Amino acid sequence: MSQAATDLEKHYWQMWTASRDAYAGDMLVQRYMPLVQYHVQRISAGLPKNVSRDDIKSLGLMGLLDALQKFDPARDLKFDTYASFRIRGAIIDGLRKEDWMPRSAREKAKKVESVIEELEQKSLRHVEPDEVAAALDVPVEEVYQITQEHLFANVLSMDEHATEEDGETAAFTIKDRNSVLPEDQLVKNELIEDLAQKIGQLNEKEQLVISLFYTEELTLTEIGEVMNLSTSRISQIHSKCLFKLRKLLAAEYQS
Repeated sequence: MSQAATDLEKHYWQMWTASRDAYAGDMLVQRYMPLVQYHVQRISAGLPKNVSRDDIKSLGLMGLLDALQKFDPARDLKFDTYASFRIRGAIIDGLRKEDWMPRSAREKAKKVESVIEELEQKSLRHVEPDEVAAALDVPVEEVYQITQEHLFANVLSMDEHATEEDGETAAFTIKDRNSVLPEDQLVKNELIEDLAQKIGQLNEKEQLVISLFYTEELTLTEIGEVMNLSTSRISQIHSKCLFKLRKLLAAEYQS
């Protein structure tokens, strides 16, 4: 960003902070809309095609507006960082409130898991996606998509599981959510080690996609540009990786 653009943005922030100037607010929204687009693209990668990207964008925009209202420029925190939490949180909360995953998709996910378990019990080994696809008589890409959606559904339901209360004594129980039990930390460490080992078993191209998406936080389109591959091809590789890692990922999400 040029110095002139930086100075202009500071001016808009001063106007917005001082009087909630509508014009300044509009300019700041335009300035940070790419941040909304970024999170929309990343989250959309794990959603079924029936979920409207425009709806997700609207949720992200609500998060951006909320961030503008609540951000304090005097704090030692970049707005990009603060807004990212608000945007992503607004999208996830919106998806959680709406039953974004159709009943048919949930039934397909259960069926895929059932077939995988049945095949693995028969063969006593991890099965390949094409074997699952053949057993279900569906394209292998559909198996990848169903697995990816199911894993994302686990992420969305984490908070719901965390807030469930059991029994009458629950009302009198106060849980310190900031503390980590030693046994929980041990299990988590083992899961991370297992996950790292499994990622090490992926081929070079798959490891690169996983690294760029989850560590470098690039979008699938950006990864495609880096690797000189189409976005759809990167999406296929990403989905294939999740299928291979599904058991460990599901265990980590639910822990």
